Amino acid sequence: MINGKKIVVVLPAYNAEKTLENTWREIPPEVDDIVLVDDCSRDKTAELAQKLGITTIIHKNNTGYGGNQKTCYRTALERGADIVVMVHPDYQYTPRLVTAMAAMIAYGEFDAVLASRILGTGALKGGMPLYKYIANRFLTCVENILLGQKFSEYHTGYRAFSRDVLEKLPLDVNSDDFVFDNQMIAQMVWFDFKVGELSCPTKYFGEASSINFRRSVIYGLGVLGTALQFRLNRWGVMSSVRYRPKRNVGPLRYPDSTMQSFTQKDMRS
Repeated sequence: MINGKKIVVVLPAYNAEKTLENTWREIPPEVDDIVLVDDCSRDKTAELAQKLGITTIIHKNNTGYGGNQKTCYRTALERGADIVVMVHPDYQYTPRLVTAMAAMIAYGEFDAVLASRILGTGALKGGMPLYKYIANRFLTCVENILLGQKFSEYHTGYRAFSRDVLEKLPLDVNSDDFVFDNQMIAQMVWFDFKVGELSCPTKYFGEASSINFRRSVIYGLGVLGTALQFRLNRWGVMSSVRYRPKRNVGPLRYPDSTMQSFTQKDMRS
């Protein structure tokens, strides 16, 4: 807890058995609750999460990266989170920055924080493929122009949000695929939330999750489409449901998942 705010870390997981424990051990003690959503993994991610004492939700069918996040955020809110930090359990980003990111929100400076791999010189040194780095810089430039922002990158998977952000954004209308991340940033800009950035090292290795070239192209086209749609809505040419106030989605339900809760155990020592 920081400044009286309950902090919940959410772990959107898919085949993360080999990296989950390393990720979990670096989650700082200020975190009050940890939730892992297993998106129908083919390995023993869920079993390991349960062994570590993590509150675990298991999707019976794969819902996609965006679909996984939707369950993560709704669950965190249901469990009383004031600040929610998404950490990928593939150990590409260090969870040690959770405290800093949460503090930027807890003390009222920002509504959301993005951990940027581009600030500084860590991306390529951490092993980011050159073609991904170039694509990141190109897409970010286009997005900044169309959204009217100056973010260093839009594609990090390490993010923190206030409860207010998650309650007000109409996330359920967003994609269940990877472009969900960009749609969420566009929504935060649309609804005038204060979004900050923090420099974050990254590491690419065999067990870290990474989409292939074909999926990267699909993602890139989705990113450009998201930014263009934002601009057309700003000009009044379109009126997308993505930029309308959140509708009431009712109580939290798990129609296609099972939830198992465990007492948080301090096994990180």
